[in-house]
Amino acid sequence: MRENKFPVYYSPINRRKGRQLQFSERKLVILAGDVLAICAAIFLALRIWAAVAERDFSAGFVLEQAVWFPVLVLLWVLLARANDFYDLRLASKPWKSFGKLLIIEVQLVIVYMIVFFVSPRDALPRLFILYYGVGSFALIGMWRFARPALVGWVSQPRRTMIVGSGWSAQTIIEAVREYATDEYELRGVIALPDDVGTTIADLPVVGSGADLMNFVLRDGITELVVTETSGLNGSLFQGVMDAYERGIRVVPMSILYEAITGRVPVEHVNNDWAVIFLQNTSGDNLDAYGVLKRLIDVGLSLAGLLVFALILPFIALAIRLNSAGPIFYTQQRVGKNGAIFRIYKLRTMVQNAERATGAVFAQKGDARVTQVGRFLRKTRIDELPQLYNVLVGHMSLVGPRPERPEHVDRLMQKIPFYRTRHIVRPGLTGWAQVRYSYGSTDEDAMVKLQYDLYYVRHVSLLLDVNILLRTVGKVLSMSGI
Repeated sequence: MRENKFPVYYSPINRRKGRQLQFSERKLVILAGDVLAICAAIFLALRIWAAVAERDFSAGFVLEQAVWFPVLVLLWVLLARANDFYDLRLASKPWKSFGKLLIIEVQLVIVYMIVFFVSPRDALPRLFILYYGVGSFALIGMWRFARPALVGWVSQPRRTMIVGSGWSAQTIIEAVREYATDEYELRGVIALPDDVGTTIADLPVVGSGADLMNFVLRDGITELVVTETSGLNGSLFQGVMDAYERGIRVVPMSILYEAITGRVPVEHVNNDWAVIFLQNTSGDNLDAYGVLKRLIDVGLSLAGLLVFALILPFIALAIRLNSAGPIFYTQQRVGKNGAIFRIYKLRTMVQNAERATGAVFAQKGDARVTQVGRFLRKTRIDELPQLYNVLVGHMSLVGPRPERPEHVDRLMQKIPFYRTRHIVRPGLTGWAQVRYSYGSTDEDAMVKLQYDLYYVRHVSLLLDVNILLRTVGKVLSMSGI
């Protein structure tokens, strides 16, 4: 049995104590604080309401109005998720959180006002939601601002070392700095002896496999990120195993990259192709998720088409007055398993926009887009005719956006695993659409593919709901194309 000898750098003073939570756990802590603040705001609003209405504020009065607690908590969570309020990057910036909080509160008041005006007279209190809105804004704002002091033991960054070198090491270092800078404290890189003294993404290579445990003990490392799980040499593997046996968390680069970015590192999976497929595969095509998703698709597409039919005459008139040409626009798209189908949209560009250029990506500020088309794209109203595609089964409400055959043929030659996005039905909205800005280049297509593969790997009803809520947030903020 090998004997571990690590006395050189070890100092108990340097080891940090404290509970370190994972991303999902940290988000739950923030959510729990928000819910408590909401409940306190509801209680305060009821107290003010009772005083203004000259009613006795008693346990009986609170119980009579108890329905407001689950209703407003649920509405808050839905709006917060639709506006990415639990993004840890946002949560770490109090002033940006306040701005997002104000947007959510305004949306909540709008929802309440709509319900108020369609409800029977005196069915809802007039000023109760105003009291609640002010109270919840103040209490949630205080919670978000004071969070580092209140729960510092869970916000302590994870002291981390990168094990490995090359493209994978550089990619995960850059991802941590961009997406989780407050969650991780990168202490250095452990690589081959020849790499010691160099840097990777400005992070120094401090040692080789034989030095790993010295640095783990000296710096109080709590997590190792391994960039090449199948390519570790003997020395690096032994160092990682020594750390693992002492309770240090060992995370493959691809898993951490997914957790903090919501994307699959496509270039990295060249040597680990199995990670692109579904985590929960089943030989039964009629699984419960698939059946339920199809029922939701049919129900919501029918409801959406009914609403679309009511507003279509006004939209059609605006399109026709703004530019000559048809109201609708159709294109071929690639669907599930590579099947070709026709997609329907409201026309947002001038007629025959691609006559001179052929099939090209639309650009931001594209001169071919009409004035009415810009509004339709920002609000995503131009996509509503695709509800017909959803109804007949060409598409789903949620899935990777279907691409044109011309682009698919080219991208399959340039981007590994591009065809993998076709193993699920394409969607009216998708993970890439709510997490990434509009893409107009092949490089953007690579990033969008990373998001699409994340969806393929983690497909679930909960993720679909999350995407739909985020889409609502995009529509309300008019942050479409």
